[in-house]
Amino acid sequence: MDWIASLEKLAPTIASCLGTPVAGMAVSALESALGVTGQDDVQKTIEDGKLNGDQVAAVQQAEIALKAKAQEMSLDFDKLAVDDRTSARSMQVATKSFIVPIMASFVTIGFFSLMAMLAFVSIPDSTKAIFYSLTGSLGAAWLSIINFYFGSSSSSQNKDTTINAMAANK
Repeated sequence: MDWIASLEKLAPTIASCLGTPVAGMAVSALESALGVTGQDDVQKTIEDGKLNGDQVAAVQQAEIALKAKAQEMSLDFDKLAVDDRTSARSMQVATKSFIVPIMASFVTIGFFSLMAMLAFVSIPDSTKAIFYSLTGSLGAAWLSIINFYFGSSSSSQNKDTTINAMAANK
């Protein structure tokens, strides 16, 4: 399972901060909670799926602390993420840079080539972890590209949650 998807179930606010201007706050909170250093170690610890009870509790406490800090600072993480993408899109429209579509093409080709390779080529056991890590990184990058060009599904998820809540109240 994707490590961010696992994190979204455990600490959705922290997960929503990743990839935004406040990602450092989220990574710092996870480092403290998990007792590791660096985003790669955080990712590996969560990907392994072997968090003990103390680590789960610490991540949930970090989630609560981050929510409180965000409220104290009047931060809206969803708005920050949208504003970040809007700014990047505006820059692309203004500069008409060829770099962004070329990079998006390379990441897309690389991601799907790697997926095909994992499906059809026998990978030696000694390098499987590297390929899995690279696949996760390219997958996350590809999702960012899709969000950049086509938008996020965040508002769709909020709509679904609202509809489900309204249906449950009937």
